[in-house]
Parts: sequence; structure tokens; C-alpha cells
Amino acid sequence: MESKLPHIRISKPADSIGFTTSKSGGGESHYPKRPRGQHGALIRKKLEDAWEESESEKVATHSERTGTYIEFQSSPDFDIKIKSLEDLGQGIRLCNVREEKAEQNDGSETVTKYITAYIPNDKKNWLVKKIDAYLNEDKGAYFKLPQFPEFENIRATMKIGKSGVKEDGDDLVVYITTTKQEGFFNEAQQHIGEPNKYNTPIERVPKNNDLLNGVEELKKALLVDSFWTDNKNLIPSITQEWCEVWLRGDSDEVINKFDVLLQSQNIESKVGYIKFPERIVKVIYASKDQLSDITKNSDDIAEYRRAKTTAEFLLSQNPAEQSKWVDDLLRRVSVDNSSNVSVCILDTGINNGHPLLNLVLSDKDCQTFDPKWGSDDHHSHGTLMAGLVAYGDLKSKLEGSDAINLGHILESVKILPPEGHNKVELYGYITKQAISRAELQAKDRKRITCMPVSSDDTRDRGRPSSWSAAIDQITSGAEEEEKRLFILAAGNITDTNQITNYPDSLMTDSIHDPAQSWNAITVGAFTELTDITDPTLNSYSALANVGEISPFSTTSLTWENNKWPIKPEIVFEGGNIAIDTNEFATECNDLSLVSTSYKPQEESLYPFNMTSAAAAQAANFAAQIQIQYPDYWPETIRALMIHSAEWPQALKEQFAQNDNKTELKNVLRACGYGVPNLERAIYCASNSLTLIAEAEIQPFENSKTKDMHLYNLPWPKEILENLQEVDVEMRITLSYFVEPGPGEIGWKDRYRYASHALRFDLNSPGEKKKEFVDRINTKTREENAGKPGTQSPSDYWVLGSQNRDKGSIHSDIWKGSAVDLADSNLIAISPVIGWWRERAHLGKANKKGRYSLIVSITTPEQHVGINVDIYNPVKIASEIKVPIEIET
Repeated sequence: MESKLPHIRISKPADSIGFTTSKSGGGESHYPKRPRGQHGALIRKKLEDAWEESESEKVATHSERTGTYIEFQSSPDFDIKIKSLEDLGQGIRLCNVREEKAEQNDGSETVTKYITAYIPNDKKNWLVKKIDAYLNEDKGAYFKLPQFPEFENIRATMKIGKSGVKEDGDDLVVYITTTKQEGFFNEAQQHIGEPNKYNTPIERVPKNNDLLNGVEELKKALLVDSFWTDNKNLIPSITQEWCEVWLRGDSDEVINKFDVLLQSQNIESKVGYIKFPERIVKVIYASKDQLSDITKNSDDIAEYRRAKTTAEFLLSQNPAEQSKWVDDLLRRVSVDNSSNVSVCILDTGINNGHPLLNLVLSDKDCQTFDPKWGSDDHHSHGTLMAGLVAYGDLKSKLEGSDAINLGHILESVKILPPEGHNKVELYGYITKQAISRAELQAKDRKRITCMPVSSDDTRDRGRPSSWSAAIDQITSGAEEEEKRLFILAAGNITDTNQITNYPDSLMTDSIHDPAQSWNAITVGAFTELTDITDPTLNSYSALANVGEISPFSTTSLTWENNKWPIKPEIVFEGGNIAIDTNEFATECNDLSLVSTSYKPQEESLYPFNMTSAAAAQAANFAAQIQIQYPDYWPETIRALMIHSAEWPQALKEQFAQNDNKTELKNVLRACGYGVPNLERAIYCASNSLTLIAEAEIQPFENSKTKDMHLYNLPWPKEILENLQEVDVEMRITLSYFVEPGPGEIGWKDRYRYASHALRFDLNSPGEKKKEFVDRINTKTREENAGKPGTQSPSDYWVLGSQNRDKGSIHSDIWKGSAVDLADSNLIAISPVIGWWRERAHLGKANKKGRYSLIVSITTPEQHVGINVDIYNPVKIASEIKVPIEIET
């Protein structure tokens, strides 16, 4: 049985299949019915009142603002037609969309939507005209018609859609637009003879019906509350707080105007801005009154949020001196100086005077965001990270006797100040500047960035922040087309009282900002450390059992499942905690990892734990893959890490007693896809092959869905058929980076965070190519319309598309018989709607995106006493046609 075989790369360029899907709008919407005349008059009166109030406010404050902010409110649990409240050509822009939940007496919840829009002073009539059209003009009407064949023929000929037809006893109720009514009944005159009997509408539908019926309330926007998209309890009072201001636009003119406004208002701000599509973020120090003054005097406000603070670790244990281990390890270590792979650590700095680190970290690669801070490690955390990033499991290296070759080097950029508590900063800006410094120092390295720093605050619950969106922008190459691999720590539960409530504590504490990033790999922690030998802790035992999630790790179990990515995606060892019979918890050396001390002149080694330690090991793991495959894309390295991961049985059983998809969803939200395996990530075996495709796809063209890729893979069909009913597994992982559009303007229709999304699907046993392509077209059309897509048979998939199709990496395992898999060798990659398509004015509607596709098959090593070799036949047959695309 051969092992440690290289992956099989699919390198032939893609043919394209264009889509037969049509452009479609959002999913099913729900609007209340209103008395037309009364409601239209009321909304018009409210608009006049709001405009008058705004004008009076501008006069009283001597404001030079050239427009008015209006807030629209839906009825509870009804929709409001968001996209109709924006007209970019007229300068009318959405600022934000908010949802507020209210608990009812019966315990149920209602959801009310609030939309803040900006309307220029000279465009007030834009909305007045919509209201007047609602009052006086019909978009169409419903007619009750007998089920005559003549009516049905006319309806079909005039393309009056079936969606407007419903049965009412023996009659049909048909919706006919105003423009088609005359033609319809003229045709009916010729065939029936008495059309006047049927041409009286039973219900008229006004123009702008969905827009105006969706509006329950309209008023001048409140100066702070209508823009505050964060927790309302965090709105500043009379005291000043650090806040993020999200500005509409992305031009230097907007920045310059806002700088002038801040100076005139004498408001303190942090250095730098972050730019996103149609949004600019600035951190300022302001009270509620000062935020109100900003709103009164600026035409560019979109949102306000409370800025984030960062967390520092408090490590209280002192490790024993282990200098002899270090000396022994140094005698066995060599560094591959020809390697171009580096891991850049963004943290408290690194003291590279440590003998284990100066081999891999030069002085010139030690940098800092602020020169006044110095580049040295003032805290210990950065140097602790460095030990695990460089060596992986340092304890096993110290205790072993093998020669060790280090194929990657380290870089350090200090992003935390040396004195006092961490101040509120625009950390997205700092992160971008730190990456820039590393890249300017050594542009051509294959760089993996690892950042364990996170905010204490978990209020985002998956919602993108300025920090997480900046990381998505960095990784996606949105500004300079350079894709990057980023590894983040999930954040920790550090409160002792909360930890002792393990494992229930995992259900309440969320992933920390910025680890909700879509493109970064977020790393949680599990543990296999349970033995306590410290005699002072005789009455203590380990809180978590072997293979279970670490008590320190945070999860995404509290997030809205249908919106946000799976986080963390993977877990590594993060240590355990000791607890006594009185539920007093303490950290201890036995339940921690070993890493490098930042004061090597005093001690060489120091204990390290939590999700930072896990993230450091993940960065080392990623470096090993990059060393083995130096030309692989960041998307591919990321995919291989997730693709190689499995759940330890104990970890899985903590969150799922059965293998049903509902329970497995909880496993995903707690520990992602599990613990990665380096050998699986790097090698194939005779009975286990991995195919890798790296390709470019154009999701959209001229605001329509464009291309689908169809892989006809070099399947070991004959071997699989010979195996008959033997159980086999196939795993598919699809990885790509999205470009963020993080403004708080909703998640329907045009207003989405992700630039685009991709999905994979597999043809079912017996499903022919044409049938498969037709199904994918139907599925994509449905998903682009906001509905659940038509699914392939889910019995084979462990997770299913409803669980896996979140974020920008999707992985699932197919389990079934070899003979069934033999016929399932077509894999489709199809695009799903995103803001690239829906915000065409931004000029990215025709942009291309990259993806990495990984497919692996695993069979038993032997069948009826004969070795099973699926690798070599596929390797020989790997000169294949890949992505086929279907023209419209």
C-alpha cells in the first residue's frame, strides 16, 4: 500500500457553460393591505411634517446640510420594499436598515424594520410623486374570469404570468397589468362576445403598492437613534465614548469634508480611515449630543456604532526553568534558508533574542505599527505565539530526539501599545497598516498572517464589523488583487464563574470580533490534556474530558444560523482547566501547552493556552502545507486545512447524540469541521486520492448570472463498480474569498455583505448530464430569488446543503456504496447573487472571482484480499476536461 503520494492537480483550463437562469428579485415578501386613499394621504402628510421639521432644525442650527434624513418603519412582522427607497441617479441613498424585536404577551416575538434614507433637498418630489401615483394610478387589477379556454389562450398569448392566477370556486382570479388590460378584453370581445361582463376589476392594485403599503410610519430621522445600528444600550450619554462613524461614499472628498466638520466641532478622532464599497469608517470620541451635531451638519452619515476594545491575556503561572531542553533542541534544528514561506504574527511584538526564535526571526522582520512603541514584546503574548507558530507542538519537539528542519520563517508586526490598557482604535486600519509594513519589507514571500488579538466584546453575534470586514477586504485583494491567507483566534471565555458552568457556557459566549470574518480561518480550541501531576492540585481534576472542546473556546451557537458563516472552522489544542470539588477553577501547567518565554534571560519556557495557542498551531499547520505546495493559492491552503479536519468522537458527542443534520449543525457551530490532520492535508494514499482544481469564474455579466463550471472528473469508475456495495466516502470542499460590502443596509435583494457566493453540487446516481445541468439552473434561479434551492438527494450527505452553504467555504462528506459513487462524477460550481451583481453602479458586475475545489475519495485498503488502488488510475487519467460552461 503506497502512502505519502502527492495530490493530483487538475490543471486544464475551464470550458464555460452559460446559465439559463433569468434575473430575479428577492424571495417571497409579505406586505399589509391598506385603505388606499386614507393611507396615501396619511403618508404624504407625514412626509410634509418630517420635511418641515428638518428644515426648521437646519435653520435653528445654521446647518449647511443639503438634504434630509427620513426614517421609514414597517408594520411588525411585515416587509418593506427596501430597494424602492433608493435612487442613486437622483442622489437618494439608503443609509442603514435596522430590525427591532418586541416580545408579545404570549411569549412570541415580532420584528419591525427601520430604514433610514437620505433625500436631497431638491428631490423631495421624488417621494411625493410616488405617493401621488399610489393614490391616483393603478399598476394593475384582479379580475374574476370563468375558466373558458378562450381566456386561457389569450392569457398565454399575451404572456400574463401564471403567478397572478388563482382559483376561486369555478372561476379564476387573474392579475392583469394596466398596460395589458385593454388588449386582453379586446381579444376577449372577438372570442366571447360579452367581455364587459368580466372587465370590472374586483381589486385594483395601486402603483408603488408594495412600497407604500409596507410603510407604517414615516418621520424625520432621529439624530442618533436612527443611525445607531449597534446595541441601543451602548449609545453614549452626556459622557464621551469612542464610536465608529460609517460615512456614505468612498471618495477623498467625503473624507476631507468630514475632517473639516470634526475640526469645527472640536471632536477628537483616531488616525486613519477604512474604505469599503460605498462606506468609509472613522473612529471618533463623542457624546450623544456631539453625534447629533454631526448628523445635523453632514450629508454623509450612514451609521453609528460603538468602537471596540481589545483583550489582553493575564498569565499567572510561572514555568520551571527548562533551558537544557532548549539547548538539546537547538542541536537538532536546521532552517531551510531557501524557503520563501513566512508567518507574520500581529500581536504584542516578539522578543527574537530567545535562542529558539532568533533562528527564524531576524531583526529587520520585527516591526511595529507605531515607532514609539518599539518592536519588542512588552507583554509575553507575541513571543508565546512565536514558539508555537515556529515549532508547532513545542513540548513534543523538546522531548523528542529527531532532527527538525524548519521550512518557514517568522515575521512580527506589533499592533498593541506597551503601556496602559488597550485603547480603542480603528483596528481594521491598524491591521491593514501592519500587513502593508510586512509586505513592503519582503514583498515576494508566501505569507500567512496570524492574529490572536480580538475584542472583549461579543455583541456582533456574527454581524460584520469594521474590523472583520477590513480583514475580508485584505484577504480578498479587493484593493490590489493580492489574495492573502489570514488565521484568527476565536476568542476566549475567561470569566472563572462562566467557565465552571461548562459546557453550558459554550452556548452563551460568542466568537469575538474580528473572528466573524468570512475569509479568514477562525480557530477554536479542543483539548486532550487531562492528567494533573502537580501535587499541590491533588483535589483537582480536569474540567473537560479527553477530546472535548476546551473550556476556554467560544462558539457561534448563539448566531442566526441562516445568515452567518460557520465559526470556528477548525480546532486545535487549547488547553484545559483544573477544577476542585467546590467548583473552584484554576489554570495549571499540566493542562497547558509549552512555548517560548519573552524573558529568555530569566526562563526559557512558559505555559500557554486558550484559542491563541490553537491559532498559533493552525498557522504552523498552514505553513507546512505551503512549504509542500509552494504554488497553491491561499484559498487552496485554507481548503486543505478544513478538508483534512475530522471530529474526535468525544467532541462530536458533546453536541450531537445522533447523526441527523439538525444535531450536526450544533457540532459545526461549536467546533467547525473538527481537528485538521497534516498527513491528510498534504498526502494521498493508494486507496485515498485527492483532486485539486484552482479556477477563475465570472459569476455575473450585465447584472445577470453568467457562468457555471461543470467538472467531469477522472473517476475510478471500473474499480468502484467492482467494489459494488462496499462503503466508500467522498469529500468535497469549495473555498473562495468574498469582497465585503459591510454597510448596515439589509440582507435582501441588492443589499448584501458578500460580493458573490458559490455553491457545489453532485449529480445523483443515474442522473444524466442534461438532467443535472437543468436541476442546477433551477436551484440557482430559486436561491437567487431568496428561496431554498432545489436540493439533490440528501441521504448521501453528512451535513447537507442547508448546513454547509454558509460563508465562503463549504465542505461536506458523501457516504454511500461504491457502485452509487461510480455514476456520480459530475460536480457543478454555480454562482449565487451578491452585491457585485446587484450594485452594478460600482463597476464590478462583470468581475471574475477565484475558487479552489478539493475532491477526495477514500475506499477500504483491501477488498476480498486484494489491495485497492484508486490513485494511480486517476493519476493516469487526469488529463481531463474540467469546468464546462453552459451558454445562455
